[in-house]
Amino acid sequence: MTAISVAVVREQAREEARVALVPEVVARLIKGGASVWVQAGAGLASTFSDQQYTGAGATVVATAAEALQRANVLVKVLAPSAEELLQLPEGAITASFLRADDALVAALNQRKHTALAMERVPRTTRAQSMDALSSQATVAGYKAVLMAAGGLPRLLPMLTTAAGTLTPGRALILGAGVAGLQAIATARRLGAVVSAFDVRAAAKEQVHSLGAKFIDTDAVTASAEGQGGYAKEVGADEQERIHRSIARVINDADLVVSTAAIPNKRAPLLITAAMVATMRPGSIIVDLAAETGGNCELTKPGQTVEVSGVKVIGPLNLAASMPLHASQMYSRNVLALLGLLNKNGQLELDLADDIIAAMAVTHRGERRA
Repeated sequence: MTAISVAVVREQAREEARVALVPEVVARLIKGGASVWVQAGAGLASTFSDQQYTGAGATVVATAAEALQRANVLVKVLAPSAEELLQLPEGAITASFLRADDALVAALNQRKHTALAMERVPRTTRAQSMDALSSQATVAGYKAVLMAAGGLPRLLPMLTTAAGTLTPGRALILGAGVAGLQAIATARRLGAVVSAFDVRAAAKEQVHSLGAKFIDTDAVTASAEGQGGYAKEVGADEQERIHRSIARVINDADLVVSTAAIPNKRAPLLITAAMVATMRPGSIIVDLAAETGGNCELTKPGQTVEVSGVKVIGPLNLAASMPLHASQMYSRNVLALLGLLNKNGQLELDLADDIIAAMAVTHRGERRA
């Protein structure tokens, strides 16, 4: 075993403002015996200064190469570049959202790196503190409602004024996972009347607990829930029943936030163009599934389209638009993961551990999954 040394570098992707470790977590790592090397400016877009990292005990260096060459663990938000992998010592460990393509896997294997994919944290009680998909979905669900509310031509809460009473706006949330539940809570806090839909029967109680109405349909069954609490693909008959249920209520919604996803599959199509045509002009759909094909037939990833006065927004990487808290939560996920690798300041990788085994995409020059 060798002493654990962690590198934190600036994210290179356009509009990626998050940072993998915040100063608070750096201090905890160093207290646990690790050393941390931070590229100057790595946290600035998330509002964390170099001075804060220095104060937490990290060594701040001018370039990414200086940090990478001293580390045996690289933590990032998004996947490392081929250049970063070359600068990292052979056999090092990387942890990030990976979504690995063949070129990235080849670059990792060339350097015999062990790559841990944050999107593959198993949905188990033990791994809950490492669940970065959930932490970032919390941010996305919150921001999606703010985006929609900010673009509406009306107020959301019911207001009684000297000029008369304003009726409350209506929000429809499709998908009651982490992002959907946060969207429900946010829309309720803003004063909207909220309805929600999910194919998983278990979601009904959660929706009701937040004060929203659950849209019942005979397509909602226990069998629609897959491993880890995610929804599963449904058959053509079930899909038709889902469409009929959504079509009955979507024309009454001022804002719609769709969050439905199926692991390693295209996002389910929930909103057809015909449904959008029934909505009132000025209504807004925010499709959080845009990156995986979209829940709405009209969604264009990274764009806003307008059809018959209805805006359909397909945001990408929405969590990065609120980088302070997104980074704090992601950083705590990474800290929990590093706790599995950090044995009294020494680096130890146990591939027999069920969490590490599920996350490992490459190890010592071989692709694991």
